[in-house]
Amino acid sequence: MNALSVLSPDVKHLLTIEQAWAYKIVPEKLSPEGLYLFIDGKQPLSSVQNELEIILGKKVLLTPLAFEEIEKSLNVNYPKAYQNVNEVSAVQLSIKDGNFLESLVKEAQSLRSSDIHIEVYDDKCRIRFRVDGQLIERHKVNKAEYPTLINKIKISAKCDIAEKRLPQDGRIRYTVANSKLDIRVSILPTLHGEKVVLRLLGNDASHIDILKLGFTPEELERYQTAIQKTHGIILISGPTGSGKTTTLYATLKQLNKPKANILTIEDPIEYTLDGVNQVQLNDDIGLTYSEALRTFLRQDPDVIMLGEIRDAATAQMAIRAALTGHLVLSTIHTNSAWGTISRLIDMGVPSYLLANTINLSVAQRLVRILCPHCKTEETFDAMELPKAFRGTAVKRQFKPVGCNQCYFTGYKGRKAVYEVINITKELSEAIKEQKATINEYCKLNKISTLAENVLDLFVQGDTSLEEIYPYLIHEN
Repeated sequence: MNALSVLSPDVKHLLTIEQAWAYKIVPEKLSPEGLYLFIDGKQPLSSVQNELEIILGKKVLLTPLAFEEIEKSLNVNYPKAYQNVNEVSAVQLSIKDGNFLESLVKEAQSLRSSDIHIEVYDDKCRIRFRVDGQLIERHKVNKAEYPTLINKIKISAKCDIAEKRLPQDGRIRYTVANSKLDIRVSILPTLHGEKVVLRLLGNDASHIDILKLGFTPEELERYQTAIQKTHGIILISGPTGSGKTTTLYATLKQLNKPKANILTIEDPIEYTLDGVNQVQLNDDIGLTYSEALRTFLRQDPDVIMLGEIRDAATAQMAIRAALTGHLVLSTIHTNSAWGTISRLIDMGVPSYLLANTINLSVAQRLVRILCPHCKTEETFDAMELPKAFRGTAVKRQFKPVGCNQCYFTGYKGRKAVYEVINITKELSEAIKEQKATINEYCKLNKISTLAENVLDLFVQGDTSLEEIYPYLIHEN
């Protein structure tokens, strides 16, 4: 047995997490002869075999292995969510169990998952978790039980169980492990049935610290200076899942003072923050970003946060809010900090107005960080880098391996990487002239690009070449 191999869901679910750890066993296969299991060779095989045959209700065939091999495989395939056995047993997955959904959420939390994907195909159903930005398959579901699973989720999310032809959205609120959790539910009809995605939203923003997000000292100084202004726009760009909302809430937390009136309009509300007036977007009743902004301007705000600038109407209202003496924070989907300027101009915002209102443009990404417990060092040839970066002085690299600490993924957590451009008088003129790039300005003012910052993470040994390569290619 390869201790680092991931078992297929069909084999893995022959045992529960509790059974696997209690008996130190890992399933190999199920055949007409019986269930083949690997077991810690130090155990009394005959008595354990008898117990397992009674518990599992089938003939059991045991193959002894060194405990180290068994332990590695258990950590890969049956990761413990909690420290004691009683809490581990609470994470067992059984659709017939009334606590099935809560158990699934607990398991996802233990793996630091952001989303749970529940999918149906012609001949199979599966459950995948998104961990550190990557989807991993965790469970297989019997197709006959799939409708029951979907209905349980619909009932919890207050959706219509009779409607199977149209998309639906809902919310579920849980208190798991003494922390409040808000789950956004999205149901989509597909060819073979309904697909469900559960987005796990951390409900409390009190733990977010702007000093720990990933800004370099120079970037943090530029950012802190910009958010202290009483009016103007601060924009954060990046793809979905790049941590933009977390950065915004770290900013709101710093601005959240008794003397400030802060209003937000979001879809969805991902965090709660005492002292901040938060509004949930609802297109069905006409509560759009632009409509909410119109009302916000009559609410005597000091700071306004828009979840996203999606269209020309919202962009125009954001500019209007900034011009009338408010600090506006928002996100937008662009590839770079300067690309945000072009996007807003394309949306119909006059360049002269944009030049007078935007304070700061930020681009950000999340990069997976190598597990410090198992990463290995190797020699490195700079020729492996894209052409534009081959002059980088780096002679070593670190690669992911996998261990108990990182569930054998090789990575442990992610770090935000930024590109921060404060809009000076010189850049205001560049905006009015609608310049496509400001590369020379960035070099002269030592403003690091996203590519340069992710390359620094690689040079410092914090991440791997495969993790940063897409950003370096994009720079070219």
